[in-house]
Amino acid sequence: MQPAQSTDEIDVEFERYGDGQPLILLHGGMAPTEYWGPVLPQFEEYGAVVPQRPGFGTCLDSPAETSADEVLAREVRYVRALIDAVDGDPILFGHSYGALTAIEAATETAVDAVVAYEPAVLPDAYRAEADLADRMASLVRDGKREEAVKRYIEQVLHPSGIDNLDAWLADWPVWPDCVGLAEEVVRMNRSVEQYRLPDRLDVDAPTLVLSGTDGPDFLRQSARDVHDALPRSRFVEFNGVSHSGPAAAPALIEPEVTAFLQK
Repeated sequence: MQPAQSTDEIDVEFERYGDGQPLILLHGGMAPTEYWGPVLPQFEEYGAVVPQRPGFGTCLDSPAETSADEVLAREVRYVRALIDAVDGDPILFGHSYGALTAIEAATETAVDAVVAYEPAVLPDAYRAEADLADRMASLVRDGKREEAVKRYIEQVLHPSGIDNLDAWLADWPVWPDCVGLAEEVVRMNRSVEQYRLPDRLDVDAPTLVLSGTDGPDFLRQSARDVHDALPRSRFVEFNGVSHSGPAAAPALIEPEVTAFLQK
């Protein structure tokens, strides 16, 4: 673990793998830093930087300190502090909410490139009826924190349904520890529901937007919408890959990412 460094009064802490160009890996949802374990061997020529997302380990705070409409700004500030803390021109590689954070961080900070797998952006038609944050919050208030997290997992990781969710969870490495993040996930989902994608994202860096055919339809659409809003973007969709994309199919995704970055 790299010692904590302070940049603009923000303490950042991260693991660094290799001495190449910094590749900052930003996980999404409830994924721990271990999410990137299968990805790291595919990018050994880079200096991978693996931080813990704010609110998911490094700087937990209460809704009184950071409201839902401030969560994204909090995480963007953290990523910009990371960019200042590493040597070299970094590449941002984000998954889900981490992908949204990467794109927003790149709007006012110079980076070499951005790779975004299914950014957590809701298409307008879907967002108008989105109520996951409210449903989860109601369950948390009733003391049903496990059920609240299960609703999130069903919607994002199993959009086509699953016969036995409990059996799947028994083999999921982060279960049941992730239940402790229920309130943070509620706040994150509310942040996603509030976010409006602008007609144009002011990102100067070339951006690779990725998606998979087996992920939620709304995230597949959001990936295309984000691609359309970027001035310098390439879009690639992988057949048979879920929202877990980078970690679930690293050998499939790596050639596209490497080819893009080499250009």
